[in-house]
Amino acid sequence: MIVSTKDAGSVGEMIEYRLSVNGVAHDVRTEPRKLLLDVLREECGLTGPHAGCEHGVCGACTVLLDGRSARACLMFGVQAAGYAITTIEGLARDGALHPLQEEFSRHHALQCGYCTPGMILTSVELLHGMPAPTEADVRDALSGNLCRCTGYQPIVEAVLAAAERMRDRT
Repeated sequence: MIVSTKDAGSVGEMIEYRLSVNGVAHDVRTEPRKLLLDVLREECGLTGPHAGCEHGVCGACTVLLDGRSARACLMFGVQAAGYAITTIEGLARDGALHPLQEEFSRHHALQCGYCTPGMILTSVELLHGMPAPTEADVRDALSGNLCRCTGYQPIVEAVLAAAERMRDRT
């Protein structure tokens, strides 16, 4: 929800709006053209979403909006007002890592780590809708996320292991 605007459309215009990120309300004041990626990193102090290609191709900036993956480099911050935004920083609970985070570490799926937040958040969405994915399902879901370090096999193995753990918990 936009709190206030002034001189809509003018250069240097600033608007105020509230974002719900990882369960915390953030009141921000930015130019309306500021990307969600930049708002999260600069205004909210959340550096998990990474700027990669800045064209929505690599997936490094992936966040969840109401549980659905979205590219933070392709939308304006103000467009995310009213959504529950989840970044990689919001996955751990009570000091415990999310099973996907643990399995990425266990399977050495991190390497340089640049793609990791986007890979994990995309996998969160996948496992929410498909608790028992096949290897092909995981590869298909992650096909929009680029990694230059791992060759993808450790990432796929980590997602499958996390899926099994998460099913066993229920």
